[in-house]
Amino acid sequence: MGEQTVKKRKSDEQLFDTVVNVLAVVILIVVLYPLIFIVSASFSDPALVLNGEVYLLPKHITFEAYKNVFQNEKIWNGYGNTIIYTTVGTAINVLMTTLAAYPLSRRDLPGRGVIMFFITLTMFFSGGLIPSYLLVKSLGMVNTMWALIIPGAIATYNLIVMRTYFQSSIPWEIQEAAHIDGCSNWKLLTHVILPLSKPILAVMVLFYAVGHWNSYFNALIYIRTKELYPLQLVLREVLLVSQADAVDSSVGMESKILLAESIKYVVIIISSLPVLVMYPFVQRHFVKGVMIGSLKG
Repeated sequence: MGEQTVKKRKSDEQLFDTVVNVLAVVILIVVLYPLIFIVSASFSDPALVLNGEVYLLPKHITFEAYKNVFQNEKIWNGYGNTIIYTTVGTAINVLMTTLAAYPLSRRDLPGRGVIMFFITLTMFFSGGLIPSYLLVKSLGMVNTMWALIIPGAIATYNLIVMRTYFQSSIPWEIQEAAHIDGCSNWKLLTHVILPLSKPILAVMVLFYAVGHWNSYFNALIYIRTKELYPLQLVLREVLLVSQADAVDSSVGMESKILLAESIKYVVIIISSLPVLVMYPFVQRHFVKGVMIGSLKG
């Protein structure tokens, strides 16, 4: 009887593993196929893409769309701007979030519950677009890079995640012991807390960097000079112009429509590639930091 129970349990486990593996493969295909299709479509003859003849692998490989996009100097300028905005913005974001989250995680901070209540309130209520614009304008930040960085220097959700990580993952006894040894608050943060917080710092860097890299709406509102456009806004303009030229031009209309179709896929690839390249370097910290920071406490 015992052997039959063990065999049945093993067969049930094998069936469960099989079902899980099949579901994992299905999910993998669902996630990967659009990415593979976009890459293939960017290299394929756009006529074949429009006719639905490209399914997985590229057909009649052409680099015309890539040449058209990369010969555009505005794209390289947009890349440079976005790299600056992302680097400076992420550094400020992580610094400000850390300086706010750590004090709010300490038990000896008077009124921290009230402070967190008002901070959390901003997740549900805001002044709106017009007051925000008027504030940025009154501070003289319109048409400067700071309009894309300062207003979002701290994201409330990220602040809550980091504060929760400090509370749940770093024992209070360590902080008390450091104070007994004569460690100041600033030295405690830089020499004890931050070295133990690499997972959550990696998560914050990824969250903020991706947000800056993909952001275009704030630039659309605050930036007037095209030389200051971030990559996303430049690519949006390139795509709209190429489509408009394809529609308005009476000469070579069909070829321009096909080129605009290819440019659409190239734009997706070149705007997503840096994030895809960066993610593997922080992935091992990412899962740990998100799970501890969002579920505990």
